[in-house]
Parts: sequence; C-alpha cells; structure tokens
Amino acid sequence: MTHRFDPDAHLLDLATVSRERMEVLLGRAEHYARGGTAPQALEGVAVCTLFFEPSTRTRLSFQLAAQRLGAHVLGFDVSTSSASKGETDLDTLRTLEAMGVRGFVVRHGREGAVRELAGRAGPRSALINAGDGRNAHPTQGLLDMLTLRQAKGTDLSGLKVLVVGDVRHSRVARSDLQGLRTLGVADIRVCAPPALLPGPEVLEGCQVVPVLDHALEGVDVVMLLRLQRERMEEGTVESLDAYHHAYGLDARRLALAAPGAVVMHPGPVNRGVEVTDEVADGPQSLILRQVANGVAVRMAVLEALLGGPQPPHGLA
Repeated sequence: MTHRFDPDAHLLDLATVSRERMEVLLGRAEHYARGGTAPQALEGVAVCTLFFEPSTRTRLSFQLAAQRLGAHVLGFDVSTSSASKGETDLDTLRTLEAMGVRGFVVRHGREGAVRELAGRAGPRSALINAGDGRNAHPTQGLLDMLTLRQAKGTDLSGLKVLVVGDVRHSRVARSDLQGLRTLGVADIRVCAPPALLPGPEVLEGCQVVPVLDHALEGVDVVMLLRLQRERMEEGTVESLDAYHHAYGLDARRLALAAPGAVVMHPGPVNRGVEVTDEVADGPQSLILRQVANGVAVRMAVLEALLGGPQPPHGLA
C-alpha cells in the first residue's frame, strides 16, 4: 500500500526547506550545542539507523543524538541483516515498521533511494536522508551552516565562501550549496578540476574559479571536499600528488584568504591530498567543531520530526 507522501514528515534534502524552517532548526541545534538538554523528548520512540553504506561520523552521531533525546536506538548492519539474503529495502523498512520503529535514518548508495522509501513508508514513520549516492546529505549541510553561524555570526549574507574539490560526486557539496543559497550567501565560489565539476543545475548562483590561488583571494570560508574515489571513474584525477599540487590547501594558500578565514571539511580527511596537517590541525580549522555540531543538529532534526503529537509534526 502506498501512502500519501508528506514532505514535511521527512528530511530528504535541503532544497525544499525554507529559510524560516532552517533557521528554526539551527536555533534549536544551537541550544543543544551549548549544552541544552531535552532528555525525554523522544521517550518511548524507536529510531533505527538504516545504513546500506559504511559510515562513522553520521551513524554514530545520529545514534548518540537519539539516545540523548531518550529514544530506543536500533542499529542496522546490512552485512548481517536479511538484506544479504535478498530482502528488498522496502521489505526491510516494513519489517521494522511492524516492530514499532517510527524513525529511520537512512544511508544508501543509490540516488533517490531514500525518497522512494519515504513515498512508501507508513503514515507514522519519519525518514531522514543520511546520504544517498551523490544526491544529498541534508544534516551535514545543516551542521555546516550551524558551524558557520557560530564562527561568523547569524547573518551569512556578506560572506565569501569557497568550495574546493570533488563537487561532482559530493552529496555534501550539493546540500552545502543549497544551505548557503537559502541563507542568503551571495558570493559562492567553486574550484575543482574540470572533470570534477557537476552540471550547471548544481552550480546555480556560483562562480567557478579554475585556479585555487585566485579563488582563495579574500574568502572568509574554505569548504574542502573529500575526493570521492569510491564514486568516480578511473582516470578522473591524474594522481593524488597532482591533485594536491593544484587543489590542496596548505598554509601558504590559506594566507591568500581573508584574515580570520576558517577551514571546513566533512571528513574523513585525506591528509596530504585535500589539506595538509598544518592546516587541518591549525587554529583556523573548524573540522572537529563540525563533528561536535553533528550531534546537536541531529538532535534538533529528530526532535522536529518525531517529537510531539503523532504522526510526526514535521519541520515547521
């Protein structure tokens, strides 16, 4: 049976999240980032981290976020589940729904897979996209926006932001660009090898600057991306050394940015490829703050979708 799809009952990407809704979520996440608690917000609610791809930061931070809200947390390992015996993704979802699970944090290797499951989910279920192929990673986008607000203030419109690296294969880049546009950032620059640039629909509102030294001039934020070697065809990058020579961020290049510029990376970091140790571990790096903010943002999202009256009241 297919149920009416309610986009407000799920978080599938940031494209349809309004600025007002985003700022409400970020405000609640800031409450949690500052040590605020809501230990009974999800009391009695069962949440499953339904990951069909490997993950460390996202999976563990969602589990910790759900636990801090008082939820019952179930972990799904595809390698030891009935999926390895041929069970379909939809049958897995329905089996867990029959057990009373309401919240599903889903990571999948195929673009659109989470949206398809949301369209077939029961009316009391809420799905959160924890990354689907190259398509979207909305909670990473939200935690990056929270990290920017903490570092640069709540008004991001005057920032100069540079996104560097494998934009073509990056779901993080797509969600970050959606978040930046929604929050009014006008100067968004992208620097990447031509083979790692996406189509124009992803780059809407962005300026492509081919040479990293030029792209860095005067920027306030450098958002680095991991080379998605598991998603790219062979030969897309000449070599890791060549990539680092042209697009790796080191101290000399960082000095070209504005004073007080900050450096971000969604992790895991390929040290010596996307960034040097000196920069990744330096005073301008916000990489570990991003990790910490992941728990706070995911608490806010879980609370918005699964807290309060049933069925879920959405992200309003």
